[in-house]
Amino acid sequence: MARTGAKDGSRRSPKWQERRDAIIDTSAGLFAEHGYHATGINDLCEGNDLGKGALYHYIGSKEELLAALGEELLDVIHRYPDHVWVFLHEFPALTGERAASFRERRGQYEKRVEAVLRAGVDSGDFRDVDPWLTARAWFGMHNYTYLWLKPGGRLTAKDVAEPFAAIFTRGIATPKRRR
Repeated sequence: MARTGAKDGSRRSPKWQERRDAIIDTSAGLFAEHGYHATGINDLCEGNDLGKGALYHYIGSKEELLAALGEELLDVIHRYPDHVWVFLHEFPALTGERAASFRERRGQYEKRVEAVLRAGVDSGDFRDVDPWLTARAWFGMHNYTYLWLKPGGRLTAKDVAEPFAAIFTRGIATPKRRR
């Protein structure tokens, strides 16, 4: 899945972007399997067949990988708002094997987000929230953008993804104690 350019906004080659996308996809699978905090940089390097320097060349940090999940979803919504509208409103009309396939794929993605949230709760980085319910809040926050995030509009998926991630994580992060 094509995503936007580098974190600093500079344009990279299509080959660089393709490799970065593959790293994000592989890393999301590792997070879903082992949990966000249980997956270390060495695990990410091994899973992506990269050294640390190369991993940081493509991805600035583990946190950037987490934010990339939101950017991935927003990118699809931004590029295909009509498709998203039809899917969100007419999905129940699917039957049989097609419905089962879509439910399975959607469930896998939901489990990835839930695993990241559960790992954050387990590590103490997030308050004691229900990962299932919190994931639905995260999806609601992102999925609603199909109504206003349009190609050629004022904002791009990247313009929305980073502030959404900041709003969401600061809302569930453990408050810092005052001294």
